[in-house]
Amino acid sequence: MPISATGSKTAGRRREAGFTLVELMVVVTIIGLASAAVVWAMPDRRGRLVDEATRFAVRVRAAQDSAVVNAAPVSLWVTRGGYGFDRRVSGGWVPVADKPLRVERWAEGTRPEIADTSGRLRVTFDVTGLADRPADLKLARDRVETVVRIGADGSVRVDG
Repeated sequence: MPISATGSKTAGRRREAGFTLVELMVVVTIIGLASAAVVWAMPDRRGRLVDEATRFAVRVRAAQDSAVVNAAPVSLWVTRGGYGFDRRVSGGWVPVADKPLRVERWAEGTRPEIADTSGRLRVTFDVTGLADRPADLKLARDRVETVVRIGADGSVRVDG
């Protein structure tokens, strides 16, 4: 058994098959980056419905502010197809032409649940900003739901 200064049979040993730690870390990093790209690209249906509910709530709040600032009642109406705002002028209701309060259609697939048998919900804000009645509007899309609550005190919030 010959013995050398560097040890026995090291020169004749073949390199063992397998991956180095650096190679494995590179693969894990690539998989992580690819996963992150997929998650960012996936649509978030709940987020989009909540965004639509928030946009609706902000517009309702703007209508309430408009009633106070212009000293004229403003009415919100909601149907299954969309929503809009009317202003009381000379004893009658006139559609609001201001850009933030124009008639808006619900996004495709959004279904408002309206309890009134007429299929139309109406809430009126007086010149002090109070609502004539509280209302809850449930919005649904696919299997996601959210509720916009309008309080009698004029408060507007999105739940869910």
